[in-house]
Amino acid sequence: MTGGSRRSVKDRAWSTLSVLRLRRDGHRPPAAAPSGGSGDRVFIGPANSAGQGFAWARALEHARPGTRVTSMQFVHEVDGFAYPVDQRVLSGYGAHSKRWQRDQLAALRGYRGVLAESARPLFGALHGGDLVRQLAVLHDSGVRLGLLFHGSDLRDPDAHLAAEPLSYFGPDPQFTEAMRAATRRSREVIAETGLPVHVSTPDLLSEIEGAVWTPVVVDAAKWAAARAPLAHEGPMRVVHAPSKSHVKGSDLIDGTLQRMHDAGRIEYRRITGVPHDRMPEITRDADVVLDQFRGGPYGVAACEAMAAGRIVVSYVPRTLRDRVSRLTGLELPIIDAVPDSLEDVLQGIVRDPGPALAAAAAGPGYVEELHSGARSGRVLAEWLDGGE
Repeated sequence: MTGGSRRSVKDRAWSTLSVLRLRRDGHRPPAAAPSGGSGDRVFIGPANSAGQGFAWARALEHARPGTRVTSMQFVHEVDGFAYPVDQRVLSGYGAHSKRWQRDQLAALRGYRGVLAESARPLFGALHGGDLVRQLAVLHDSGVRLGLLFHGSDLRDPDAHLAAEPLSYFGPDPQFTEAMRAATRRSREVIAETGLPVHVSTPDLLSEIEGAVWTPVVVDAAKWAAARAPLAHEGPMRVVHAPSKSHVKGSDLIDGTLQRMHDAGRIEYRRITGVPHDRMPEITRDADVVLDQFRGGPYGVAACEAMAAGRIVVSYVPRTLRDRVSRLTGLELPIIDAVPDSLEDVLQGIVRDPGPALAAAAAGPGYVEELHSGARSGRVLAEWLDGGE
């Protein structure tokens, strides 16, 4: 028996044991993606970052009636804090269940289109976990293919470090090196496949020539608020709910905000560990929502706060604001601040709230125009029908 054969037998045995352990622990084998029926089927996965795979799925279904879209996500454990998704698969099954891998591939070979997120393998360890090989099988079956990226899966860490003194790639060398490896792999997949590239934030248009902006989507009705900001007695209510504190720059602003809170100038709430379905209530109760301060783009959290008509304060680079204006004709209704100016900006809102309230009032309309799903649905429908 050769060394390769011995490894193959060992790998199969390990996979069998891993699946048995999952079943022993009460994790039932996942079903494959749905197949058959009338209408075109489309798949988006396997990342579902911030619930966007699910949101884009619904947007495409609305824009292209008769289309049925399955969003999918590999997860390491069952998580009650998770965003909604159509197909949730434990990573252990993706890595070790040959049956699931084969069944999932068989289902997707009958789909009209597949969008692969974040250059991650669609079928776990199938074909050695090589996304390019997995996509080639789908291509040979006549499936329309595309790639979709969310942010740090494509953003060049070194270019960001050069452009932004407070870049979120700066504080943690291990994180930065991991992102260098991830973005290198993303670029390799783009180069090797030549597939259309969709990006969720407009700054990523600078990363890949010919990329298409497919904006993040939020359910505006879920976040809509009846009360305007500052329509209450007492200190201004300021909320910061970072999904990843090192990326959002929470360490750069927490001290200032806590000092202002202790002095009674604001009421500061730092939100952690709260399920996403509770966030609309928390956001609606705020006057000011702080997003990020390390030079990233505005994303899902900022859109949710704008949809709620809150005063959103964040650092958004001038180049990105200008790009949004050129692409859409709209001005981004987010008040600019960096860590060193945040205290003055918040005190200015208290002294003269008029401009901040005007920005807050513009938020819902901005979200309706760009982030309600209508624009993204049209973009995805054009991709799906491309060349026809």
